Amino acid sequence: MIGLLTTYLKPYWKQLIFVMVLLLIQAIANLYLPELNAEIINQGVAKGDTDFIARTGALMLGVTLVLGVISIISVYWGSKTAMAFGRDLRHGLFRRVQSFSLAELNVFGAPSLITRNTNDVQQVQMVVLLALNVMITAPFMAVGGVIMALRQDVPLTGLLAVILPVMAIFIGTVLRHALPLFKEMQVRVDRVNQVMREKLSGIRVIRAFVRSDFEEARFAVANEELYETALAVARLFAVMMPALMAIFNLSLVAAMWFGGLRIESGAMPIGNLTAFLTYIMQILMSVMMATIMFVMVPRAAASAERINEVLDVEPEISDPEVPAKESESHGFIEFQDVEFRYPGAEEPVLCGVSFKAGPGQTTAIVGSTGSGKSTLINLIPRFYDVTGGRILVDGVDVREMTQESLWRKIGFIPQQAFLFTGTVESNLRYGKEDATEEELWHALKIAQGKEFVSEMSEGLEAPISQGGMNVSGGQRQRLAIARALVKRPEIYVFDDSFSALDFATDARLRTALKRDITGSTVLIVAQRVSTIMRADNIVVLDKGRVVGTGTHEELLRTCETYQEIVESQLTEEEAAS
Repeated sequence: MIGLLTTYLKPYWKQLIFVMVLLLIQAIANLYLPELNAEIINQGVAKGDTDFIARTGALMLGVTLVLGVISIISVYWGSKTAMAFGRDLRHGLFRRVQSFSLAELNVFGAPSLITRNTNDVQQVQMVVLLALNVMITAPFMAVGGVIMALRQDVPLTGLLAVILPVMAIFIGTVLRHALPLFKEMQVRVDRVNQVMREKLSGIRVIRAFVRSDFEEARFAVANEELYETALAVARLFAVMMPALMAIFNLSLVAAMWFGGLRIESGAMPIGNLTAFLTYIMQILMSVMMATIMFVMVPRAAASAERINEVLDVEPEISDPEVPAKESESHGFIEFQDVEFRYPGAEEPVLCGVSFKAGPGQTTAIVGSTGSGKSTLINLIPRFYDVTGGRILVDGVDVREMTQESLWRKIGFIPQQAFLFTGTVESNLRYGKEDATEEELWHALKIAQGKEFVSEMSEGLEAPISQGGMNVSGGQRQRLAIARALVKRPEIYVFDDSFSALDFATDARLRTALKRDITGSTVLIVAQRVSTIMRADNIVVLDKGRVVGTGTHEELLRTCETYQEIVESQLTEEEAAS
């Protein structure tokens, strides 16, 4: 946690020093006021010196007014610094997650990463806020209070030698039991977020299978676990606060008792006892404020540990220190004996995959479910890195290129088309912000989306909800394809991006694509043979290996796996046409 605070508060060291100076002034003034009050009682009241009372009272009033102004300024700058810290920390977390490959994202999971960037950051930010308003003041007040109490009466100050160790032992015991509970609480929050996220994402599946009661029970379990952990923490601190208040009040009673005896013996003026009681209150209040602060520290420490787990991860996929120079050729892809296995897997998903794809060509990848088609496609934009062999884009190994330069060459349409909250226009401009309206309509026309967008009352300004859930699956796919077309990349990668389209729309879209992107390289992963029959080259995968390459006619003669796929979908007449 210290490292996290040091790193993200470093840019604000001037504000921190300024706030600390203001808090120090407040502490000194608050320690000085009781002594002035004691002088009024000892010298003014006892001797009947009205002028002294007026002068000293005016001074106390002036100091109090200045303290009010300083307090407002210190709270403002302390809050501003704490909020800036939280903002920077969230941004740092977001940037680190942006650099993660799919492997790192799978390790943490989306619900946990969301919690870490919201709830966990908020816990640490709150501690910073309290530290700048409480934690810095508390030590000043406690140490200064002891010194000033000694000035009033040394023997009576001996009470602190009993009170402070008792409070320290009690607080330490509570915090020792609280820390593991706070760590567990954050895990429970993760679990609640995960179940809730799955419930919202899979609402249609849940209703289709009549599993609402099951999901409700699953959420109830996660919610109950969080409740039990939070209750355990609440019980712990429910005991602590009354106990501290009891120590606080008993300390005041003891101070008044023994102070009264010393006044009776003439060893201590009554004004000094008044000041001493104020200092005792300041000391104990400082300890209690620090305790409230330390109540939050264990949870913030647990949150900081979770945040550091994300920040400390070095992404497996990163840009090379010295990127290779960009080639003059455009759109050439070559797989050279590629092997890939997922982290921890015993067997590779892909093995010995080799083929080429070039501009003006459509290369299709087919195979049975689980043959590694989508995995192969995900290796091109480096969502994962190969574990053997090489992938060349324009003659350069993708690992020797910067990710940005690689992604700039590729228009990727994933298997699950995803749209962002906004409008049709904002989604289409996602790959090219300066695209003209004419370019947007042209892309929609090619993607067979112009008709349904035109029918929307607001056209390009029609709203799109999160994930594109307010349009059909086929419309979502066509908008995703249009988004890639607007970008005008050198390489188009379609990962089963036509699955939600009817056969007629599929055929029209492929015909329009062939006319429009003649100079680009096209890779298509498809389940339907009709989608890839006219491809210039078809790569057939079986259990992660290439078992055939060629045109549709060639593979019908030479590749048994492809023959089986075709026979399962088409009649002899359709396959031969």
